[in-house]
Amino acid sequence: MQTGRPNGAAQTRVVIVTADAEFDQTVRATFGASSQIDLTVVNGRLSEIAAEFQPDGAAVVVIDLDANSDDEMLALSRLMMGAGDLPPVIALTQSFDANVARTLVQMRVADFLVKPVAPIDLVRACARVAKSQAGAEQPTEAQIYTFLPAVGGAGVTTLAIQTAMLLLNSGSQRNRPSTCLVDLDFQHGAIADYLDIEPRLNLSEIEPRPERLDRQLLEVMLSHHSSGLAVVAAPNRPAEMRSFDHDMVTRLLDLVSTHFEYVVFDMPRTWFSWTDSLLLGSNKLFIISETTVPALRQAKQLVAAIKERLDNGPEPCVIVNRFKQSMFGSGLRYSDLEQALGDSLGGAIPNDYALVREAIDRGVPLDEVKRGNSITGQLKKLVLPQASKQAAGKSVPLLKKLKLSFAR
Repeated sequence: MQTGRPNGAAQTRVVIVTADAEFDQTVRATFGASSQIDLTVVNGRLSEIAAEFQPDGAAVVVIDLDANSDDEMLALSRLMMGAGDLPPVIALTQSFDANVARTLVQMRVADFLVKPVAPIDLVRACARVAKSQAGAEQPTEAQIYTFLPAVGGAGVTTLAIQTAMLLLNSGSQRNRPSTCLVDLDFQHGAIADYLDIEPRLNLSEIEPRPERLDRQLLEVMLSHHSSGLAVVAAPNRPAEMRSFDHDMVTRLLDLVSTHFEYVVFDMPRTWFSWTDSLLLGSNKLFIISETTVPALRQAKQLVAAIKERLDNGPEPCVIVNRFKQSMFGSGLRYSDLEQALGDSLGGAIPNDYALVREAIDRGVPLDEVKRGNSITGQLKKLVLPQASKQAAGKSVPLLKKLKLSFAR
């Protein structure tokens, strides 16, 4: 039996399928109090009502099902594959394990929750999915910040994380720009470890069929830091050196770029088949060097190689990390950096090893360890003026430069 309440001034239609009478009462009490929600409850098991189920006009569909029932999972699978205009689906199950998660990901459900679920969690899940769906209709063009190491161990990951945090907090507290940090070092990436979060990007899941990767599947594979920063990171493969398919990586990057306002890429040193496209699509390209003569030489060589290889690419900007100038010491001075790098020198980041080490060990940004620290302060001077300029519309959209139409 299908029941609902009059549309009235409702703005968002939520359809819930359930055979659980107690859950039926809970959702009516939860959603019924809001004039912004047009709630429809379809009573029955999905396997019983699937043939007649028509969620026309719904923004979100919530399906309460038994994941241990083959009939229920088959009905959900057929529903997900049978209608191209099906609204985003949130699956609600009584049991949950790795096999269930894998199956739901393969079906491309927008989200999945486990009963008993708190009413507020269900409301938030519906709101998040509905907002994502609305945003998918009008994709944005992200501003791309790419960090490329000149040498190993230059501190690229730390600077990429701090830049992402600065961009995330560049707006007002109530209107922060959506920001995503992407770890593209699939072999030795450290972003998830630095932020103490679980990497959720399953490359083996999407590599055989990259065309399956869409907004719903990406949402499942996103990790989220407590700050609100979205992170794309895969579990490390330290003993497996391989180059992932160009189509898979470019589809992933294209999808991320159309759903966030700011995207920060942490690049590996190795040059892959997709590296050219990513660098060409960057609004700002930072090459990170150490304060040593060999590192400065390699940074200069990398700048020259990028300019020669990518005629229309962004101007490489070298950031010299861990710089400490002593007035009477024998180390490198800033004038030495200027002489070595010329116009490509963007600036230098001061050395504060103790601060960085503590932040990494605790899995938090530098500002959480020491607010107003010198590293963040100097990086802000390099990053935020560019963010303001790009927000004014002076940058070239990523998709126009990359032409990664494969993702849509």
